[in-house]
Amino acid sequence: MPKETVSQKTNHPLLAISAIAAMTFLGILIETSMNVTFPTLMKQFHVSLSTVQWVTTGYLLTVALLMLVSAFLKRRFKNKQLFGCAVLLFMIGDVTCALAPTYWLLLAGRLVQAGCVGISAPLMNNIILELVPRNKLGTYMGFANLILIVAPALGPTFGGAVVSLADWRMIFWGTLPFAVVFLILGMIVIEQYSPTEKYPFDWLRFGFLSVAMIMLLVGMNALTLPNGIWHFTADIFVTVVMAALFIWRSKHSHKALFRLTVFKQPAFIYSFLPYVLLQFSNLGINFMLPSYVQMVNGAAAFLGGLILFPGSVLNAAGQPFYGIMLDRYGGKLPLYLGNTFYFVMMGCFAIFARQMSVLWVTIFYAIYAGGRAMAFGNTMTYGLKNLSQQEQNDANALYGTGQQIAGSIGTTVMAVFMTAFNSAGLSMPQNVARGTQMAFVMLALIGLLNYWLYWRLFKLTNKLDK
Repeated sequence: MPKETVSQKTNHPLLAISAIAAMTFLGILIETSMNVTFPTLMKQFHVSLSTVQWVTTGYLLTVALLMLVSAFLKRRFKNKQLFGCAVLLFMIGDVTCALAPTYWLLLAGRLVQAGCVGISAPLMNNIILELVPRNKLGTYMGFANLILIVAPALGPTFGGAVVSLADWRMIFWGTLPFAVVFLILGMIVIEQYSPTEKYPFDWLRFGFLSVAMIMLLVGMNALTLPNGIWHFTADIFVTVVMAALFIWRSKHSHKALFRLTVFKQPAFIYSFLPYVLLQFSNLGINFMLPSYVQMVNGAAAFLGGLILFPGSVLNAAGQPFYGIMLDRYGGKLPLYLGNTFYFVMMGCFAIFARQMSVLWVTIFYAIYAGGRAMAFGNTMTYGLKNLSQQEQNDANALYGTGQQIAGSIGTTVMAVFMTAFNSAGLSMPQNVARGTQMAFVMLALIGLLNYWLYWRLFKLTNKLDK
């Protein structure tokens, strides 16, 4: 197939990475900023919690679908084309959401806007993988992970502040000027660092996998409905059938999507699983805690978002150090230590969930967030370090897709837990507190599972830490 040549590089790559990172940050910030507006949206548009949470779940699902094809997009289109498309999708979604007179138009705008993160986040990682030497990969990926970790946690704080001071629509109007500025900067500093190539895309495989992912999330959401178990069972059956068709098609297709051979690499499998489980926990907690303090403690929307802010600041300060820690000491220290902070705090949340004050929620979250951040980004970076350059783009697409799907499921599962108890002898806040407690027990069990996954990872890749 014909290839396009690489353009003359005139700018430092860090400028391009920074421009893409800034736009990705904006897209992820707005991804979770609507979480604290759910009670307001439910009243304004007369929809249930299981319906309104699709404002976040649908966003994450769309991001995941686009990340599936990020390896193909990177090989097929120029960096400036991809970045420009990402920013334009963000701006169109911004305006649509800001003007939306109905819930369904708001949801449509969110799905369009999700295209920004679905394109820009993997583009940022792929450029880092192209340009950064292996011995500095942890440091640069730490910079990228700063976006992926801090922005979702800052989103509720930002959204809560906007709702308290103005109106939820200002979340979209307020971010629009920044998108314009980032578009101009990106068009100036982004260069082409590798040749592009024209080749056919496997739409059939993409269709099978897309339907499987959508039905999985629809099925999980059905658990929030009365007698939803039958709906859930049917949706999961369709998910399994579509996944089987995808695997069958993958064995006979030579068209582009991503290489399944990456799943044969133990370094990928045992880093991918804890990576997505940590993201499942993170997005779920970022949804659950602001709702918890509003529904159980009676806190205002602004305070509901503010509880995540101290943890977000600590994460931002720690990210460069976490990446350097991986480069200097190997994977065992940051991954085991980070998971230990995560596990201990999930235990604390589970023990005190029925009677936590807003202050203790904030403290527990800050400690959890630091540990989770230490393990999360370094898990992916350590896995990528153990893959060949030919496999890294495909692995990056799968890490990104798994991260978004896990986040979507995490939001849905936490909504299921929070509404699972409906005892007539208890008040609504008491029922929500009981459901939240069970959710934290499940998250603590995930911490135990991650210990085993990391042990397997290091057993198979031990030579890199010697």
